[in-house]
Amino acid sequence: MEKQIMLSDEELVKNFIAGNVTCIDILIDRHKAKVFSYIMMCVKQQELAEDIFQEAFIRVIKTLKKGNYSDTGKFSSWVMRIAHNLIIDHYRKQKNQVMISNDNYEFDLFNSTRFSDKSIEDKMVFEQILSELNSLVKLLPDNQREVVEMRHYKGLSFKEIAEETNVSINTALGRMRYALMNLRRMMEERNLSFTLS
Repeated sequence: MEKQIMLSDEELVKNFIAGNVTCIDILIDRHKAKVFSYIMMCVKQQELAEDIFQEAFIRVIKTLKKGNYSDTGKFSSWVMRIAHNLIIDHYRKQKNQVMISNDNYEFDLFNSTRFSDKSIEDKMVFEQILSELNSLVKLLPDNQREVVEMRHYKGLSFKEIAEETNVSINTALGRMRYALMNLRRMMEERNLSFTLS
């Protein structure tokens, strides 16, 4: 098991396909924080994020077992693409389930920015904002970064953060406060604005 942990993603994939089931556990363990954080940032609901995360790795396992995985040298990117597609599928299903009749209103309900699809430019701006924000979070001191990631990427409560990091709730709250202050300062220094028009 210890030797397997040292293997690359691609070696683990090959070993799993060859029948070594523990390799998939190592792969999931290795990438769960990144994949789950991304899903959580997109859907902002713990239970939904967990469902999509599980579905993503079920698809990974099925695809590997069928032998449909093409070794492109970037397993993590492939998993992120699967998760991203599942998030899009979820929102498409939700969109199709909402039925509103325009006949019951004096004004045109559908002539509203609330119902319009985001343009490619909006999506690119949003992706850029996420990327810049992630870069800034990585620059925070370890204890502040840890609290931000646990709170905003993993969706933990401050009580859970306090328990997991062996500090008081006040300390966890304080670290978050300092993290936000530091993020604001870094944004001002870089002249960044994280708002979508």
